[in-house]
Amino acid sequence: MAQPDSKKVFFENLTGAGKAIAVLTSGGDAQGMNAAVRAVVRMGIYVGAKVYFIREGYQGMVDGGEDNIKEATWESVSSMLQVGGTVIGSARCKEFRSHEGRLRAAHHLVEKGITNLCVIGGDGSLTGANLFREEWSGLLAELVEQGLISQDSSQKHSALHIVGMVGSIDNDFCGTDMTIGTDSALHRIIEVVDAIMTTAQSHQRTFVLEVMGRHCGYLALVSALACGADWVLIPEMPPEDGWEDKMCQKLSATRSRGTRLNIIIVAEGAIDRHGKPITSSIVKDLVVKCLGFDTRVTILGHVQRGGTPSAFDRILASRMGVEAVMALLETTANTPACVVSLCGNQSVRLPLMECVQMTQEVQKAMDEKKFEEAVKLRGRSFENNLRTYKLLAHRKPESELPVSNFNVAILNVGAPAAGMNAAVRSAVRVGISEGHKMFAVSDGFEGLYKGQIKEIKWADVGGWTGQGGSLLGTKRTLPAKHVDKIAEQMRLHNINALLVIGGFEAYLSLLELQEARGTHEEFCVPMIMVPATVSNNVPGSDLSVGADTALNAITSTCDRIKQSASGTKRRVFIIETMGGYCGYLASVGGLAAGADAAYIYEEPFDIRDLQSNVEHLTEKMKTSIQRGLVLRNENSNENYTTDFIYQLYSEEGRGVFDCRKNVLGHMQQGGAPSPFDRNFGTKISAKAMQWITKKLTETFRQGRVFANTEDSCCLLGMRRRNLVFQPVVQLKDDTDFVHRIPKEQWWLKLRPLMKILAKYRTSYDVSDSGQLEHVVRNRPKESDASVAM
Repeated sequence: MAQPDSKKVFFENLTGAGKAIAVLTSGGDAQGMNAAVRAVVRMGIYVGAKVYFIREGYQGMVDGGEDNIKEATWESVSSMLQVGGTVIGSARCKEFRSHEGRLRAAHHLVEKGITNLCVIGGDGSLTGANLFREEWSGLLAELVEQGLISQDSSQKHSALHIVGMVGSIDNDFCGTDMTIGTDSALHRIIEVVDAIMTTAQSHQRTFVLEVMGRHCGYLALVSALACGADWVLIPEMPPEDGWEDKMCQKLSATRSRGTRLNIIIVAEGAIDRHGKPITSSIVKDLVVKCLGFDTRVTILGHVQRGGTPSAFDRILASRMGVEAVMALLETTANTPACVVSLCGNQSVRLPLMECVQMTQEVQKAMDEKKFEEAVKLRGRSFENNLRTYKLLAHRKPESELPVSNFNVAILNVGAPAAGMNAAVRSAVRVGISEGHKMFAVSDGFEGLYKGQIKEIKWADVGGWTGQGGSLLGTKRTLPAKHVDKIAEQMRLHNINALLVIGGFEAYLSLLELQEARGTHEEFCVPMIMVPATVSNNVPGSDLSVGADTALNAITSTCDRIKQSASGTKRRVFIIETMGGYCGYLASVGGLAAGADAAYIYEEPFDIRDLQSNVEHLTEKMKTSIQRGLVLRNENSNENYTTDFIYQLYSEEGRGVFDCRKNVLGHMQQGGAPSPFDRNFGTKISAKAMQWITKKLTETFRQGRVFANTEDSCCLLGMRRRNLVFQPVVQLKDDTDFVHRIPKEQWWLKLRPLMKILAKYRTSYDVSDSGQLEHVVRNRPKESDASVAM
């Protein structure tokens, strides 16, 4: 929903007419590359440019020929969104590293009139592209001298424009929170870890898992955080000398508390302080020798690169692909080569070589054994992950814990959401580390007024990160009707602070409790909410814990549903999603699944819109596609129900396609949490707990806690690039209480992307698109902002 004064892309004002764009994938493959290729092709065609595939990366550019550099059509990228790897091929090309190879590549591009390159790859591929750009005028001069191109052709193609997208499962490129493929690789790792945990528990085994990451420990670190591993070994932060004894003591202590398994995660590039490799077999032999535990090794290898891309990677790649085309259209001869990347949930453009140099600095720091510096150079997100892991995995001895004498209660409110348990585990362990006594409340505010409160210890939350639903139990009951009983229970248990994890009901609950402060002093304590709901409808936060898992459930189900029609006659599927009045799941799920339309409450539609959509789909079915996908949010319109839309499409598409409908229902709330939700829940909850500690210290006067200011009752939400503490009272003006949604929602700006990629003519608001920024060593709050874990 663009604002009237926003800068928009139309055919007539930001046009690619007369331009030729080529897209290639280079280096190692990564899930999501196909989504990026699809977005570049379709956005390029949409703005009137010619778009070419370059097959087999730089090798195809050097070899040339019709098979290697081929014009792409709209239909040529159909049905590739859900495919892993890269369908246009990728190869490491030695010839392109030579001047002669680059000269041949330049000749082949000029033959096709291509002066705009979109390169999807790692830092090596992007560095090669920048060198090619810098040499371009010299290469053309050589080609003129050799008589291979004319002087006119040289002048016409005088500037080569480069935009990069980082496709790498290692997430080893500085300047972006997440690279394309990383989230999918984490999915593969966590699927394996979850499966291994069940067999390890059965036999009381220790498992050593080796994951990819020769120079970067991101996958090892984040998967360790996501599964609660006992020990992790990464190249950026080698363990201190004597780590072998410390690790064995930790494993032994864990077993003595009744745990039946241990998980150790090793990055393939893990080293000790002296640069000596630490392999998975070394770790296994150490555990067997020192402890005698039954220990097995699993090396994941290329499993991490394979499989279908996650919802996150599809959305990231689609957004980046469109942004890359925009950047190419806006470049001038003086614009430096740039990388489109993600900071928080916002697209940014960064000078390519600044990012490459920063990435190379990390390796230099590691080579010089400046490990602290290497961690800092990786960015605050990496630093924050490492700090959070240490905080949650390594319990301090009782004698080293601060003594606060504060009691903190945790409860879940509203519908269950995947990731809630990871958030509870994180809060409990951070709270204990900071000296508090932690209490778990069963069944939300209903359990609180009934007195279902008990102390919860460090070991009680072991193994919670991978559990779906809410292990504490959750209810939608609001506190207003029971404030007297709740106040009594808080007085009885001397509760000094509340951490509420939940959705819109949790937000309403904090508003009610703040109002009750006037009559009940028991509520004059720090209170904070962590948003957790599949609907993603909480004001004050762009994202909620649980929404990513629901998106993945929708995306994978849509993939299966579309596949069910392969090889049959043309078919359209009408899918109903959850979300109440919030269209987040339908819209963003539609973008991830390649939907043709998504009907939501926030964007009113009438019978003419429905008719136009049917006609558009009918036309596409006649000429190209075999399957159509239409999503509808459950409360998008009280009259145009899922049944109505199904019957309308069935009738109007008669003779061209037939229809099927599916209501996805509560499967969107179930299942194991995604890696994103585990880590988002873990990190946001840890930060909330640290805020509670700070507020308790500030408000403790004369032997008691007394907090009655607006800023002592907050919601911790993710806003664009930052995690922000916001007093709930100040969010009231931003809230549509009737429909239980925020008045402004950032993801509405993604809807035109879905329409463009589905071949609709539409306006596209680029007022928020990435402007060229510079790489800052430590962007303020970047760590906390990292939507992308």
